[in-house]
Amino acid sequence: MDQNLNRLTLCGQVAEAPQLSHCSHTQRFYRFTLSVPRLSGQVDLLPVLAAEPLLQQADLSPGCTVTVTGQLRSFNNRSGEGPRLVLSTFARTLTPGGESCNCIQFSGVLCKPPSYRRTPLGREICDLILAVNRRYGRADYLPAITWGAIAQQTAALSVGDRFTAEGRLQSRVYRKKLPEGELTRTAYEISVMRPAELWEFTD
Repeated sequence: MDQNLNRLTLCGQVAEAPQLSHCSHTQRFYRFTLSVPRLSGQVDLLPVLAAEPLLQQADLSPGCTVTVTGQLRSFNNRSGEGPRLVLSTFARTLTPGGESCNCIQFSGVLCKPPSYRRTPLGREICDLILAVNRRYGRADYLPAITWGAIAQQTAALSVGDRFTAEGRLQSRVYRKKLPEGELTRTAYEISVMRPAELWEFTD
């Protein structure tokens, strides 16, 4: 099994047109937002980061449907503004059209003890932070959430254990109280659907 698995496929409508994010080694990178519907009718608003040459592969005007394949990447925000861990989809390909899709397959090592709890209605939840290695000695730190029987299983994991699963990337709006007032922020996390033993994949 791939020890550095991080594959993400999204298909939805462009909610915000690409805007320049940053430059790296003379390459320009642009960020846009993709609206991906859930079966419940809610939508996840997910950030996508793409190198400038990829922008020619599909119409990225608001309302256009596009399929994105790539990886879920993390960035440690040290500015003191916004969340500390910034997540975005790093695009490898952009394809016009497609059917609604939100699927990530990943394999990582647990880097913090699991956080297990119950909701007021008694539903079991377990939060995980996983380190997924990539090239050049770097790693992405991905938050994941498990439910029910899977939450019970993952609650027994220890730091350093490997966890491989399939899920969906979701957005969640929350409010944070600060001395200057209350701010509305958006968090991104993987909602785990199936651990590795319940699915197979091919390269």
